Amino acid sequence: MKRLYGSTKGLKAARVHRLEKLYNRKIPPEYILTSELARDLSRMSHEIRRQIGLLINRRGRVVGVMIGDRQRIVIPDISGYRAAPGRLNGMRCVHTHLNGETLTQDDLTDLALLRLDLMAAVTVNKNGGPERIHAAHILPGGAAEKPYHLLEPLRPDSMDIGCLDLIQALEAELSQKPALRVAGNGRERALLVSVTQQPRRIARDSMEELRELARTCGADVIGTVIQQKATPDPRYLMGIGKLKELIIAALHKGATMVVFDQELNPSQIRSITDLMELKVIDRTQLILDIFARRAQAREGKLQVELAQLRYLLPRLVTRNTAMSRLTGGIGGRGPGETKLEIHRRRARDRIRKLEGELEEVRKQRKQQKAKRDKRGLPVISIVGYTNAGKSTLLNTLTRSRVFVENQLFATLDPSSRRLRFPRDIEVIITDTVGFIKDLPRDLMVAFRATLEELENADLLLHVIDISNPRFKEQVRSVEAVIEDLALTDIPVIRVLNKMDRVPAEEAARMREIFNAVPVCALDAKTLMPLIEKMQSVVEQIRPVS
Repeated sequence: MKRLYGSTKGLKAARVHRLEKLYNRKIPPEYILTSELARDLSRMSHEIRRQIGLLINRRGRVVGVMIGDRQRIVIPDISGYRAAPGRLNGMRCVHTHLNGETLTQDDLTDLALLRLDLMAAVTVNKNGGPERIHAAHILPGGAAEKPYHLLEPLRPDSMDIGCLDLIQALEAELSQKPALRVAGNGRERALLVSVTQQPRRIARDSMEELRELARTCGADVIGTVIQQKATPDPRYLMGIGKLKELIIAALHKGATMVVFDQELNPSQIRSITDLMELKVIDRTQLILDIFARRAQAREGKLQVELAQLRYLLPRLVTRNTAMSRLTGGIGGRGPGETKLEIHRRRARDRIRKLEGELEEVRKQRKQQKAKRDKRGLPVISIVGYTNAGKSTLLNTLTRSRVFVENQLFATLDPSSRRLRFPRDIEVIITDTVGFIKDLPRDLMVAFRATLEELENADLLLHVIDISNPRFKEQVRSVEAVIEDLALTDIPVIRVLNKMDRVPAEEAARMREIFNAVPVCALDAKTLMPLIEKMQSVVEQIRPVS
């Protein structure tokens, strides 16, 4: 028995049997539909007062029969017919309309979202016969808001439009559109999205930072979308209509992933991915991916893995029916545990193991601190927004070669070096992980062992990239993290880095406003005022005997 998609409740067995027999019909490749099939569909739809739809492949075979209500049909899951970049889905949808309407916006949205070969509607007249056939196809090179073309209405006896040739010509044109292909270098093509209550200026600044994060992660940003919404939708974050427009724009631009600037909760990720086949991640997951790329030391790798598992655990969901099969025996807690539950249990087991290993790291750090305390060496920790120039300053001060790069989170693992002041005072100076606006909570927890290093500091150097137009917001973000870590009792020296990139009078004005020391971390000659101030503060904290 062939499957009927939708509800057959209230239909007599004879009508159900007639609907099932639609699977036996064959349509010539050059026709959208035969006049006989259009007549039979219209008659049956008129009798049951419901829309009837067919999914037809390029060989003219019916691969799906759908039963809707008077207003609409619902296309079933056709993920097995997923379109490759530059290709269409390989199926066309033909369905009836009982109220004389042409193709609806829902029809055109499904055409674009599912990348169908064609979408067609047969209008049924009051006598139950076919009146006109309205059809549309995807338009190569069309605007993102209207990526389709409406054909002229057809009579039931004039549906020989060279259907297969038309579809192949469309695909040939689509394949030539670089926007519809994945980048040849294998990089992801990301569409960035923000749904915010904040003013547009602040939203744009946040989006620029998200763009930098995406670039650091190795993605090509192909577009941005900002929606100001007073109350975010609890299910989709943005409204369902706006989300459908976003999906169409993403498909039209050839995006391979959509990145949200806001953190998505598990139910929002499920709801959004149910509507689109593209990869969907949020700001937190993007930062976690960068950390995973940057971590080199064993401690950093442990911390990143722990943060990723804590983030992913509540989001472990699946739409794969194979994942819901029951398992038992060795490796399972018994019959009744699903594969999804096994994945969650293994994730929890791994989290406990990582927490134990990081606890050992904390003990080692305490031992190292005890040794430093015996030697009486003061500790200076460099903090600041990511990419502010912390590692460059450490290198110049101590003549070291800590890795630096003009990217967010270029260095992740903390580095410590010795520094001797002119008055023969020796200190340990440490470069820590960079901060960022809305630093993910899971990262804060996972990096507790690293951030605890700041608690042992006698002095904090807050490095500020004065050349960044958003540096004031960055200062507030860093100071908020310092307050969250309860480090406000530790003396802080503000360091205005990259003074060579701003006018001298502007640097002097900012120095007065922030009570800071302007420097160029690349030029050792500019660091003497900073070294003298560091030495003065250290002498006050730990007077020389």
